[in-house]
Amino acid sequence: MNTMIDVNSPTPLYEQIKDLLLQGIQKGDYKPGDRIPSERDLSVRFGVSRLTVNKALKELERAGVLIAQVGKGTFISAEIVQQQLEHLTGFTEEMRSRGHSASSRVLSATYIFAPDDAARLLNVLPGTRLIQLQRVRLAEEQPIALETANLPASLCPDLLDKHDFAHESLYGALRREYGITLTHAEQTIEARPATREEADALGIKVLQPVLSMTRVAYTDGNRPVEYVRSAYRGDRYKFRVVLRNL
Repeated sequence: MNTMIDVNSPTPLYEQIKDLLLQGIQKGDYKPGDRIPSERDLSVRFGVSRLTVNKALKELERAGVLIAQVGKGTFISAEIVQQQLEHLTGFTEEMRSRGHSASSRVLSATYIFAPDDAARLLNVLPGTRLIQLQRVRLAEEQPIALETANLPASLCPDLLDKHDFAHESLYGALRREYGITLTHAEQTIEARPATREEADALGIKVLQPVLSMTRVAYTDGNRPVEYVRSAYRGDRYKFRVVLRNL
């Protein structure tokens, strides 16, 4: 791992150390689950105070890259989650299929009146009653995405009263309780800076890159059922696409 820092750089020393550690992780010097050197060892290696090293490590902890365990040390967190854009699955199903534990932190579960954009995408009139479910999606207890889902309330009455979406799959509940199977979706993805709300929810800095996703999911009869907006952490999540020459 490169240990050179530039004391004449306008970039703070702790930021340089953080970037060097990230480079080491990306190069494979450290693997998921590995214990990193102690603060004392890193301070000697970089030629800085332990306070400076501690600040760099705290930044990486807040970003979900490192996990500190009292009495044991600091470890590289779980590997970056990859999703292959080939099949329509919910977050819970996707994570479990890849061997990751999945859970959610529900920020709000309420009813709203459809704004114009949601009404158009869900093919309902503006002002139609919608269910809105906003959750922080977690893999291995680490925040991966902030997701806001909107569904016509008439299709799934009492959905919010019957289910705990901190632990249950929304798609699973739609199938089991209401006979609604989502068969296909239209999805767009773009990179952009995180908003304040997204940064707070995901434990990252404002303006840190996120993958912004908008998806409308349909039934077999081409009826739109779900309109969802998500922001995925750019440092913890990758979308993978297989392209074939027809």
